[in-house]
Amino acid sequence: MPDGAMPLAGAASVLDVRNLKTVFRIRGGEVHAVNDVSFSLKAGELLGVVGESGSGKSVTMMSLLGLLPMPPAEVRGGTVRFEGQDLLQIGAEDLRRVRGGRIGFVFQDPMTSLNPVFTVGMQIMEPLRTHMGLSKTAARARAQELLELVGIPGAKQRLDDYPHQFSGGMRQRVMIAIALACDPQVLIADEPTTALDVTIQAQIIELMLELRQRLGMAVIWITHDLGVIAGIADRVMVMYGGQVVEHAPVKELFANPQHPYTRALLTTIPRISGARAHRLTVIQGQPPIMGAAPTACPFRDRCDVAIPRCAVENPPRFDLGGGHDAACFVAKGAV
Repeated sequence: MPDGAMPLAGAASVLDVRNLKTVFRIRGGEVHAVNDVSFSLKAGELLGVVGESGSGKSVTMMSLLGLLPMPPAEVRGGTVRFEGQDLLQIGAEDLRRVRGGRIGFVFQDPMTSLNPVFTVGMQIMEPLRTHMGLSKTAARARAQELLELVGIPGAKQRLDDYPHQFSGGMRQRVMIAIALACDPQVLIADEPTTALDVTIQAQIIELMLELRQRLGMAVIWITHDLGVIAGIADRVMVMYGGQVVEHAPVKELFANPQHPYTRALLTTIPRISGARAHRLTVIQGQPPIMGAAPTACPFRDRCDVAIPRCAVENPPRFDLGGGHDAACFVAKGAV
């Protein structure tokens, strides 16, 4: 477990997703973006979700909270259990109370996520007034506290500034403040450091870990960067072709990856060993466009250990023991 992580022994699940399916209807057909995704999130833990662009990471998490435009998106199956209710079955008003209230969401591009015509203070105050019923005065005081919490100097004066008056890193801190406004039980962070330079990335990661420890919330961290996940996650879920292909405790995943896609991802991490330079490894081929629900392994065409069975059957997630599973017929322990 990473330094500063919350104890998880015996922790109950705060979010439980089973067999989630999401489809986009497009001209001439459909794209099956999320295919039978199942996972759970325990109180206080950090779950890393990794995979290439187009693997279904963001669509999965946005499906949970009704954040996708419908149409063209359609959630076609599954359950999302949170606080005793299925988020896929509740009404729009009830879902709005959960979204931004009990579950916060940090989007990857703070410039397009923040409204340019409203001050940051107004944007932080909105969920406080909507979900917590605070007066304007109380909401402004709480907004100032939140800006201070995420490390923005001169918070009282900056409440009246607009998004364009903040740097990229500061805008991302504002987004985090908005997501934390109502003391969420779960925070979903969708590539929160992608558009930032390396030093600012490190500051945002450190801030998120500090807030997680202080507030005791569970976090889902979506990223393509395995290096970040290695240092912050408790568990890792690897996605490819809209489905989970491997899931394991973070140390186990890095020490003993079982799915060929996971192993391929790990080889793409830049390494410096001695004075000799090493050519970066690339995964040959392209991710699939899922025009139908998968009936074969979606990674088979890029896999160097595929067997004939992979072309006619989509492997289930085999339990490999110790909280480790992989959707691969040739994984050690798969039966």
